[in-house]
Amino acid sequence: MIASLVPSGVEPWAAVVLIIVSFFTSALTVSVGIGGGVAMLALMGYLVPVAAIIPVHGVVQLGSNVGRAAILRNHVAWACLAAFLIGAIPGAWAGGLAVGALAEPVLKAALGGFILFITWMKFPRLAAIRLPGFALTGAVTTFLTMIFGATGPFNAVVLSKTFPERLRFQATTAAVMSLQHLVKTLAFALAGFAFAPWLPLIAVMIVTGLAGTWVGAHILRRTPESRFQLIFKICLTVLALDLVRRGVAGMAQA
Repeated sequence: MIASLVPSGVEPWAAVVLIIVSFFTSALTVSVGIGGGVAMLALMGYLVPVAAIIPVHGVVQLGSNVGRAAILRNHVAWACLAAFLIGAIPGAWAGGLAVGALAEPVLKAALGGFILFITWMKFPRLAAIRLPGFALTGAVTTFLTMIFGATGPFNAVVLSKTFPERLRFQATTAAVMSLQHLVKTLAFALAGFAFAPWLPLIAVMIVTGLAGTWVGAHILRRTPESRFQLIFKICLTVLALDLVRRGVAGMAQA
């Protein structure tokens, strides 16, 4: 049965691993606030052909984030979501043109440094950026996700400074990431990526991801606000330091 789900270039055992890990990474993202998408991307780097990593990852994350947004839909900031979409469309277009043309190690190191800075520096709440700020965030992060595949930490750190309450933050982040992955998937489809052979595996990964989302949402609702914020910051820091490490290592090898 597993063999029927596996596209060319992926071993059956690797497909089983991806299906199982989709559950745990989705639960991680909902309960902790960040990390599942990046963890999944890192694992796919070992198990999936390079050309398919970012497009396939985008569709799987689309399913996971739609489920998270649906569960927490009463807490979504819908006006911010609409503004984000306005920026995401040109961001995806520009990112599609830039794929492969930019120095990835430099961008990784810079992104990691920015996340560290904005996570630990004391800032006033960013609600003052209002809708134009969300449109700009949509353009920038969608541009970056076309290149890196997972810019959830960037979106999360901006939204965490805007929405102090964890359910509002999680719901809006899920909705924002759903839009971003949808736009990215459409961009890759228009660019000619063949999604059809991957659809059976993607579908099963989305189902297990939705199960993980349901479990993670229950953990989130039972987590005290202060503990959630601390765990969230620690996870962001680890991910940012890893981005810096990979960026510096890439520049050293260039």
